[in-house]
Amino acid sequence: MITRPLELSSRLRPPPRGFEILFYVNAGLIALFFVLFGSRFVLSPGLGVDFRVPEMPEAVAGAVPTDVVIAIKGADLAFVEGAKVDFPGLRQYLTERARGHPGLRLLVQADASLTTRNLTEVYDMARNAGFASVQIAAEPLR
Repeated sequence: MITRPLELSSRLRPPPRGFEILFYVNAGLIALFFVLFGSRFVLSPGLGVDFRVPEMPEAVAGAVPTDVVIAIKGADLAFVEGAKVDFPGLRQYLTERARGHPGLRLLVQADASLTTRNLTEVYDMARNAGFASVQIAAEPLR
């Protein structure tokens, strides 16, 4: 800042000296919040916070590794590889994904509030698309 011709620097207040530590405290708190709340479960735009997988006894005993994972929240809302699709879009995705890959296994993470009718429809979509097996995600009872 040019202050020489009018001697403006003599009229300015000196900068305060006691607030340097406040900058570091703010930066530290912001970093702490990003560490605490920056997980993929909090900042993920995919699933809502009320998404619950159903619980059933011996859920882990029948688990096998799967090749494709989809999450279904409601009757016409599914999440596949970060995209939100409806059931016709899900049918197209499953058909494209299974094309040329025989023996793929599908894991369906269905919300506990999803009806059996909708779950059966997804199961039929996967079978018609060419998936070898379909597994429904569940948590063991606590």
